[in-house]
Amino acid sequence: MDDAKSMKTSMHPSTTLGLDEDSPDVDSTMYQGMVGSLLYLTTSRPDIMFSVCVCAKFQVRPKEVHLQAVKHIPRYLKGTVNLGINFYRSQNFSLSGYCDADYARDKWKRKSTNGGCHFLGRCLVSWTRKRQSTIALSTCEAEYIVAGQCLAQLLWIKH
Repeated sequence: MDDAKSMKTSMHPSTTLGLDEDSPDVDSTMYQGMVGSLLYLTTSRPDIMFSVCVCAKFQVRPKEVHLQAVKHIPRYLKGTVNLGINFYRSQNFSLSGYCDADYARDKWKRKSTNGGCHFLGRCLVSWTRKRQSTIALSTCEAEYIVAGQCLAQLLWIKH
């Protein structure tokens, strides 16, 4: 890892992983170990959560393209050692939330993925990323669903 080239992103933006039957199989035990280690690391580095979860979907029959995507993540971590979660002392207790959804990015189920983060003052107190349980028929509907989930989380934190 010392001589590996560092990366600026945890996954290339145009990467779409699929079942890819043409790619050769790799050792599933090694692949599962790598993904498991990265999942453990997501507690302190939530910026890799999306990439790790995408790779985790292929643990049963991983292919060479999936292994290359998993190997990309530690190279990203090498180049971003200074990133992490910071907590600040503050008198500001305003609650705010940010959310976003991508419309039907999941190629198999056509479901949207949504994510969000919630701040108390300047401190991050929760974050989420999940596939929507329903199929949105438009970008507007996908954003409406994630806005409702973000508001529900903010109300839960408030009470």
